[in-house]
Amino acid sequence: MSDQAQDQTSLQIAVHAQYIRDFSFESPSAPQVFSPSSTQPNIEMGVNVQTRPLEKNNYEVVLMIKLEAKTETSTAFIAELAYAGVFGMPAMPEEQLKMFLLIEAPRLLFPFARNIIANAVRDGGFPQVLVNPIDFGALYQAQQVQMNAPAQGTA
Repeated sequence: MSDQAQDQTSLQIAVHAQYIRDFSFESPSAPQVFSPSSTQPNIEMGVNVQTRPLEKNNYEVVLMIKLEAKTETSTAFIAELAYAGVFGMPAMPEEQLKMFLLIEAPRLLFPFARNIIANAVRDGGFPQVLVNPIDFGALYQAQQVQMNAPAQGTA
């Protein structure tokens, strides 16, 4: 085996498992929320990514998505999903590992999480909601800027 082929096989990343870690759907204003209305609910979305090391170069990455749909007078639905994956990683520099776990791993998990949320909202009696793709790279960069900003003290 050539050195180049050996380098490529040693840099393989494995997805060992994907699973729902936690999931919740509620419609606190049902059945009144299904009354005819002229206004569409406002949907707010929150996204978070957490990682933790496991044994033998394996890492758990958890993509958390929360959707909350509100009308002028009530909450139509709340959907919260923690969708996780276990990733086997080759040895690599710390910064490269961090970027993979916080950008690429959630990007791989996202289509599955999006499908779970869409089905739950539809099965909850609401029109299907498709979450737009998320730019995890931009989220990572924003987090780095926030963490590196000097603490603003008040005098």
